[in-house]
Amino acid sequence: MTDVHVTADPKEAGFGDYVQLLKPRVMSLVVFTAAVGLLVAPQGVHPVVAVASILFIALGAGASGALNMWWDADIDAVMRRTSGRPIPAGRVEAGEALAIGLALSGIAVVMLGLAANLLAAGLLAFTIFFYAVIYSMWLKRWTPQNIVIGGAAGAFPPMIGWAVATGGVGIESILMFALIFMWTPPHFWALALFMNADYEKAGVPMLTVTHGKRVTRNHVLVYTILLAPVAMGLGFTGIGGPVYLATAAVLNAGFLWGALAIWRRDETVAQADGYRVEKRVFTFSLFYLFLHFTALLVEAALHSHGLGAW
Repeated sequence: MTDVHVTADPKEAGFGDYVQLLKPRVMSLVVFTAAVGLLVAPQGVHPVVAVASILFIALGAGASGALNMWWDADIDAVMRRTSGRPIPAGRVEAGEALAIGLALSGIAVVMLGLAANLLAAGLLAFTIFFYAVIYSMWLKRWTPQNIVIGGAAGAFPPMIGWAVATGGVGIESILMFALIFMWTPPHFWALALFMNADYEKAGVPMLTVTHGKRVTRNHVLVYTILLAPVAMGLGFTGIGGPVYLATAAVLNAGFLWGALAIWRRDETVAQADGYRVEKRVFTFSLFYLFLHFTALLVEAALHSHGLGAW
C-alpha cells in the first residue's frame, strides 16, 4: 500500500460513507449465500441463533470490506470505478477505516463463536484473514491468478452457514464453496475485459493486463466449462433435486453460451460496440449465482414438506 494523495477538499464523513466502507453489495451476497448454507442444512437452528449468526457473519464481511478499502486506497484513488470511495475521496481517514475493520473483525468472530460454535467462528476468522491479507495484501498485486485463488474468500460464507447449523463440514457445503470458487474467475474476467484500462492504470496484474484480452477470453471459456459440472453436481446431493437441476441446466447453458460468445469476439469488434456482449455476460453471471442459491432454498422448502427429494 502506498500513501493516498487526496486532491479534493476533505469532507466530513456521513453515515452513508461508513456503510460504503463495509462494501454493502459484497456484504449482501455474503449474507445471502451464508443464509442459504444455514437454511438448507439437515439440522435445524433456533431462529434467534440463526438471525444472530447471520448478523455476525455480515459484520465479518463488512470488516473484510473496510480492511480491503484501507489497504487498497492507493489503487482505488486512480481507478475511475473506485475513486469516489470514502478513503480516496477524503471523507474517511485510512487509520479510521483500519480501526473499524479490526474492531468489527474481533466482534464478529467472538460473537459468532458464542452464538453458534467454534468451527463457524474459525471459518469466519480465516475468511477475513484470507480476504484482507492473502488476497488484498498479497495476491491482488502479485499475480494474474489473484482472482482464481482469491475467489476462496467469497466462497466460504455458505460453508460458514452450514457449520452454524451442523457444527461440521459436509460434501454439500464443499460443493457450495466450489460453485462460488469456480464462478468467480469468469465473472471477474468478464468485468476486466471492459474495465481493463482501470486495472492497467492502477498497476493491478489482472489477466487482461499481464497476458492480454485474447488469453483472458480463452480463460473465461475454460473456467465456465469447468464450472458447469460443479454446479450440476450439487443437484445430486441431499440438498439438490429436480428444481435445482432444471435451474442449473438452464443457467449453465446460458453462461456457456455467453462465454463462447466472449471467446469468439475479436477485440476490434468488441471495442467498436462498447463491449456489449462482455457487459451482458457479466450481468448474467450475477443472476447466475443468485438463482442457483435461490433454487437450493426452493428445494429445502420442498424437502421440508416431503416433496422434491431424491
